[in-house]
Amino acid sequence: MNDDELLKRLTALEDLEAIRRLHYRYISCLDNLEFARALDCFWDDAEVEVRKSGVLKGKENFSRIYLVTLAVRKERHDAHMAIEPVITVDGDTAKGDWVIYMLFSVPKIEWVQGRNECEYRKVDGEWKISKLKFTRTLASSPELFP
Repeated sequence: MNDDELLKRLTALEDLEAIRRLHYRYISCLDNLEFARALDCFWDDAEVEVRKSGVLKGKENFSRIYLVTLAVRKERHDAHMAIEPVITVDGDTAKGDWVIYMLFSVPKIEWVQGRNECEYRKVDGEWKISKLKFTRTLASSPELFP
């Protein structure tokens, strides 16, 4: 293996790890009720679709999901887990598919399983989310699904 091939492989591994850390930071922001900070994980022209929201293009349009809908929560009564990522990096773009679990403790203990289907873009060495679609796939109660 020559130096160019080694550098390409190293860059791909670093990009993969940067995307994982980005997504974990996003999930951590949701868990810690830092909804404005969660928006920093997205490019300004990103697209977001959460359950029945439809596709919302541009941070200005989808920010209401985070700053209005989610921000009504003032106390932590849930937790998120992002597991089993399948991430494919192709230069300065990438796709990722994550299994998401949400655990709720109020008003009773319940859970939701879903998927984050994402696209990522790297600009000037920084990865951010360019597209995120969250779909519920299973839940502990019928009213939580879909």
